[in-house]
Amino acid sequence: MNSTKAYVDVEAHFSREGQLMPTAIIWEDGHRYAIDRVTDVSQRASLKAGGAGIRYTCIIGGHQSYLFYEVDRWFVERRSC
Repeated sequence: MNSTKAYVDVEAHFSREGQLMPTAIIWEDGHRYAIDRVTDVSQRASLKAGGAGIRYTCIIGGHQSYLFYEVDRWFVERRSC
């Protein structure tokens, strides 16, 4: 397993039209990060962490992050120090 892939809990909303939209990420330590907005949703591969799925380009606290929905679970690309 690649160390840059972090599986996370996600709060999400399903619209009546069936659109899945994440609203917050809950990190491994329990900290909740609200998603300010989603700017793009597309089928993509994670070039840093490996794996593929639906990539949500999210703005969280003014910073862009990628959140992936991979079959039945969510992951983010862990930032390297």
